Amino acid sequence: MQIDDIDWRSGEILIRGKGDRHDRLPLLPEVGKSLAEYIKLERVTTSRSLFVINRAPHHPFKDAQVLNQILRKAYEHTGLKPPAPYVGAQILRHSLATNLVRNGASLEEISDTLRHRSGATPMIYARLDVEGLRTIAQPWPTTGGAA
Repeated sequence: MQIDDIDWRSGEILIRGKGDRHDRLPLLPEVGKSLAEYIKLERVTTSRSLFVINRAPHHPFKDAQVLNQILRKAYEHTGLKPPAPYVGAQILRHSLATNLVRNGASLEEISDTLRHRSGATPMIYARLDVEGLRTIAQPWPTTGGAA
């Protein structure tokens, strides 16, 4: 992600995804404020990359493994058990989807937010909403069955 991917005037951020897929998404005010503070107060480089290594020479992250290490250390620090043996960015996506389901988002909204290519992909999150599934469950037929 580059600093130039943030459009401060329109309040949008450019997200670059797999397969050269690019989307402009709203930049939430809290996120914009946090990014501005990071850029002004903590970021010490002339690189146009938004996030850089905290130690000199402050170069951009080589790959996503840095995020995986940060997440793994965060789990170790808090003493929480990760939901899967592999701790990576997928945990962030899963956590977001779980919160969206719990707050009543539709599977289509989840799919759009997580930028799924297939409409079937967000179905894995339906199982998280047990209460929602109960509201659409049909009663078990009791007539004509074994006694």
